[in-house]
Formats: sequence, structure tokens, C-alpha cells
Amino acid sequence: MGMMGEALTQVVIPVAALVGIGFALLQWLLVSKVKLSADSDINNGYSDSLIEEEEEGVDHEDVAVKCSEIQKAISVGATSFLFTEYRYLGIFMVVFAAIIFLFLGSVKGFSTKSEPCTYNTGSLCKPALANALFSTIAFLLGALTSVFSGFLGMKIATYANARTTLEARKGVGKAFIVAFRSGAVMGFLLAASGLLVLYVSIHLFSIYYGDDWEGLYESITGYGLGGSSMALFGRVGGGIYTKAADVGADLVGKVERNIPEDDPRNPAVIADNVGDNVGDIAGMGSDLFGSYAESSCAALFVASISSFGIGHDYTAMSYPLIISSMGIVVCLATTLFATDFVEIKNVSEIEPSLKRQLLISTILMTAGIAIVSFLALPSEFTLFNFGSTKTVKNWYLFFCVSIGLWAGLVIGYTTEYYTSNAYSPVQDVADSCRTGAATNVIFGLALGYKSVIIPIFAIAIAIYVSFSMAAMYGIAVAALGMLSTIATGLAIDAYGPISDNAGGIAEMAGMSHKIRQRTDALDAAGNTTAAIGKGFAIGSAALVSLALFGAFVSRAGIETVDVLTPKVFIGLMVGAMLPYWFSAMTMKSVGSAALKMVEEVRRQFNTIPGLMEGRAKPDYATCVKISTDASLREMIPPGALVMLTPLIAGTLFGVETLAGVLAGSLVSGVQVAISASNTGGAWDNAKKYIEAGASDHARMLGPKGSDPHKAAVIGDTIGDPLKDTSGPSLNILIKLMAVESLVFAPFFATHGGLLFKLL
Repeated sequence: MGMMGEALTQVVIPVAALVGIGFALLQWLLVSKVKLSADSDINNGYSDSLIEEEEEGVDHEDVAVKCSEIQKAISVGATSFLFTEYRYLGIFMVVFAAIIFLFLGSVKGFSTKSEPCTYNTGSLCKPALANALFSTIAFLLGALTSVFSGFLGMKIATYANARTTLEARKGVGKAFIVAFRSGAVMGFLLAASGLLVLYVSIHLFSIYYGDDWEGLYESITGYGLGGSSMALFGRVGGGIYTKAADVGADLVGKVERNIPEDDPRNPAVIADNVGDNVGDIAGMGSDLFGSYAESSCAALFVASISSFGIGHDYTAMSYPLIISSMGIVVCLATTLFATDFVEIKNVSEIEPSLKRQLLISTILMTAGIAIVSFLALPSEFTLFNFGSTKTVKNWYLFFCVSIGLWAGLVIGYTTEYYTSNAYSPVQDVADSCRTGAATNVIFGLALGYKSVIIPIFAIAIAIYVSFSMAAMYGIAVAALGMLSTIATGLAIDAYGPISDNAGGIAEMAGMSHKIRQRTDALDAAGNTTAAIGKGFAIGSAALVSLALFGAFVSRAGIETVDVLTPKVFIGLMVGAMLPYWFSAMTMKSVGSAALKMVEEVRRQFNTIPGLMEGRAKPDYATCVKISTDASLREMIPPGALVMLTPLIAGTLFGVETLAGVLAGSLVSGVQVAISASNTGGAWDNAKKYIEAGASDHARMLGPKGSDPHKAAVIGDTIGDPLKDTSGPSLNILIKLMAVESLVFAPFFATHGGLLFKLL
């Protein structure tokens, strides 16, 4: 037993979650002090006055009214889309919940008799039917929490975007604080609610399971499955929506009509801004919640079949949840550095401030992990290691969690180097635009492939060290370490789309060029932080998937996964192909929707008299409908591919072939996801580098509308589906297939391999 008692553990976890929720509500309250209504105090509750020259004659009340109207249009569009999407997902939840119950219930013929435990030999465990029922309930809880996370994130982002625009009149520092605080609301609410729901679920399930911790934590894995399945559809559907609108708006508006980004004359501009919220915010929120849920479930399952679970050491068993609790406290302290301790005074300080968030949270969390590891864990214990046991000391787990945490920082900083226009890789891509779009595309693809090298080495080292020290449990907690600062990661990730929306609102409201320069600076930093967030998500997905893979192999009773056997090797080949098939489907979906969007935007420019001159309003609603219809229709085939592959492979070909599929998709998917995300991010920031004209080199390539700028816009539009649809969705693919295989492992082990049995 560790020094931390069971009673204290039962207090610390829910209190940390409630503190996180309380801090999120406090940040929301501070953001809400910025008023949108025209009759409110012009200075928005602050004593410092607006600098008159910055408004260049624009009436303050008129600006507030316009910003409020645009914000409402974006919020209504995003809410309408998500409600429609959730109706479809509601049907999927019910159907898939029924499949889970029927498949797992049939393992022992829907028997209600207690069964001998698989790992705790000599003891009786609850019947398979109970496992089926509670896995189904856990799946529904995870799915609902994921939906809640995404929807809440969207509401926060649409609440904050216009407020960030209005604060930009007072300076870039004020706008930064509003955008960052709004991101923190989402980060802390998601991290805290995910922890609280998981904690409460475990306690409610334990009322039935009692001392059967093996069955309890096996059924809890359904929580991770529910979270990731909703995240997949949210990421794909939202990604198709936002990129169809973005590509349509950019190609016709910027390249053909030579009008600025987010110009109110562009018919696709509202759909574009709605897309930022349903794809980059709601989809991303669900995605990172899914990663957190799966890493926690993988660690808890492996612990339940080790000495923690067999010996009923509640505090040691709750180690993953205590790590997450410490993460909330650390992230709370870290957030204060951005909002209270250090003031942003000019544009050049934005990106370093966001990078400091990563570094400060990592350093503080390392100390937090040390405290938790020595208080919560016994000095020595045994862990399950594929049929045998491994003796481990508590400081081994400190290193496992820490190496995951620091590997995340390495991935984040590497991503920033390859996607920020402050460094030579993106500047080289921008320079290649001098000779047209083709060389821009070549340089961008090369950058993406090269950016894979360091993250893969970081992941490989983390895997080797954590597995050597603590077997599969070590890898699971390393993944949890990478996600332990999820509240800060989400805050800097959500900050990007909020700033992007703020810039769009400034343009549509007719605010001055200086205001737009400030929001563009916030947005450019946001692009880099979004890429860093995707890097974290992909890196953690690799570790989570491997931990889930190990748990699946254990639960399915596979002694070794031998790649030289034909059953495994064919699975390996098919699994490695799946990320390409999936990417092809999502890229084609964006292309098809963008084609319709381009045609509609062109039609409106050609047929609505006075649209280019600003005398007539475009038909925004038609463009919103095109994106909505396309995303809801096109998200189904890629989702079906991911959800059905483990079921088909496990049922027809058996657990060995399915193990090959999981290994192949993991190895292939991580590489494709990193290169796609970084290529798209680099193209986007190369375009922004030319538009900002902050250096002699950038001014030589510009201004907006020049041939190099048009080449950069084409690169950006090619990269849009890579960085915001296919790339981010691939990390969900590898996680989701692994957790689904783990949940269905008892069925596959009993009834799987039908085709080989017939042959």
C-alpha cells in the first residue's frame, strides 16, 4: 500500500474535478464581462479607454451591433449543424449499443451464472451477460460525454469570438487574454468532466461488481469506445463541413475575385466561420476527450489484472485518475502565467507565450508526477506482462509517465518548428511560391514527410523505456502522461479557431486595418498551436493504441503475435492500407463538397447584381446548406470503414489476423497523420507569412493578390483537408479500432475466425 489512503483518494479525485469545473466557470465569467450589446459601456467594464485613432471613424456602437449580429449568425449555424449531426449519431449510438450487448452477451449464451475469473484464478467473476450490459452502459456514457464536450466547446467558442474582436480595439494583449481564457474554459470543463464521469461510473458499477475488479474494469473500457466513436464522426463530419467552405471561399474569393479573406461579399464566409467551430472546436474537443478516456481505460484494465486489482489496492488502482487530477491542478497554475502573471504587449510575444504554456505545464507536471507516484503507489508491486508478472518499483512508473509527458513536449516543439512561419522550413515553402503553385506543393510535401522523423523517434524511445520498466501498463501511463496536461493543451488549441473567427468578424464588421492586423497575428499563432495540438493528439494516439493493443492481445488469449504466420501478416498488410483508404475517402469528400461550393460562389458573383460592389448581400444560407448536407452524407462511409473493420476481421478471420490489422494501422496511420497535419499547417502559415509582410523577404513575395500569394493560397487550399480532415481523423482511426477490438475481445476469442474454421 502507498502512503495515500483510500479515503483520501476518494476525496482528491472528485475535488480536483470540481476545482477544474469551478475554474472554467470563473474564466467564463471573466470573458462575459466583455459586452456585445450596443447600449453597454463602450469600454466593456474596463477603466482604460479605446485609442480613437485605431477605430478610424468607425462608430463604436455600430461596430458592437455588427459584431453581435455576425456572432449570432455563426452561433446559430454551428448549433443547427451539430443538432442535425447529433440526431444521426443518436441513431448510431442506439444501434451500436445493441450490437455490443448482443455480441458480448452471446459469449456464454446469455448465461446469468457466475464464471471463473480469467486472471484471478480460483475466484468467481460476474456473468458475461453482466459484462455485456455494463459495457453497453459505459459505451453510452462515453458517447454522451464526448458529444457534451464537443457541443460545449462550440458554444464557448461562438460566445467568445466577437468578444475577442472587440477587445482587439484596446490592443493585442486584451484580445489574447479573452481568446485564451475562452480556450481554458473548454480545456478545464472537458478534462474535469471526463475525469468526474469516469470516477462516478466506476463507483456506480462497483455497487454491482463488488470485489470483481476484473469484470468492473473490463466493462469500463466501453467508456473509451463511446468517446472515440463519437469523436470520429465529429472530426470527419466537422472537417468536411469546414474545409468545403474554406476551399470554396478561398479559391473564388482570393484567387479569382482578389478580395480579402472573410470579406462579407463572399457567399461562403459564414459557412467558413461556422466550420471553424464545428470542425476545429467541437471535433477536436471530442477527439482529445476520446484519447483521455481510452488511455485511462487501458491503464485501468491492465492494472485490474495485476497486483493492484487482484490485491484490491484502491489507491494504486486509481493511479491513472490521480495523475489526471494532478494535471488539472498543474494546468490551473500554468494558465495564470498567460492570463495574469505575464502581460502581452505586442504581436511578437503571442507565440512565445503559448509555447511557455507547454513548457511550464510540463515542468510542473513532472514534479506532480513524482509526488503522486511516491504517495499513491507501494514501493514495490507486480504488473501483468503477457501471461507472466513483472516486479516493478514505484519510481519506475514515475519515469514511464514522465517520458510520455516529455515526449509530448518534443513532438509539440518539433511540430511548431515545422509549421511556424518564424522558422526556415515554412519560409522555404513560402519562397518556393516565387515559381508557382507546383513548387509550393513539392516543398510542402517534402516538409511534411521530413517532419515525421523526430516525433517517431520520440514515440519509439517512450515506448521502449516505458515497456522495459513496466510492461504494457508502462505504455498506458506514458500515454496518460502525454495527456496529463490536456486542459492546457486544449486551451492553446481552442485559442486558434476563436482567434480565426475573431479576424473574420473584424473583416465582416468593417473594422480598421490595424484591428485586422492584430487578429491576423493572433490567428497565425493559433495555426501553429493548432498544429501542436494535433501533434499531441497523434503522439498520444500511438501510445494509447499500443496500450490497448497489448490489452486486447492479453484479453483475447494470444500468446505471441508472430508476423511470420500468414494469418498475422495478411492482417498487417491490410491494416497498413487502411489509413490510405480512409484518407482517400475523406479527401474525396472534401473535394466533392468544395466543387459544389465553388460553383455556388461563382454563380452568386456572376448573377447577383451589385454583389462585388457591396450594394447587394450574398445568399449565405445556400452555402451553409451545401456544407451541412455534404458533411452529414459523406461522414458515414469513412465512419463505417473504421467501425466495421474490427468486427469483420475478428469475426471472419480471428484474433490473430485482427492483431495484425491493429499493428499495421498503428504503424502506418501515425506516419500519415503527422505528415498530413504538418504539410497542411506549413502551407497555411506560408500563405500568412506572405500576407503579413513582416520581413523584407515576405514583402518581396507579396502583397496580397501577387502571383506568389496566389500560389500560396492554392497550397493552403490543398492542405486544408490534409490538416483539418484526414490528418486529425487518422489518430482516431488507430485508437478506435484498438479499443473496439478490446471491448469485443471476449466474443472474437470465443466465436471468431469463422472463415478459417470453415476452410
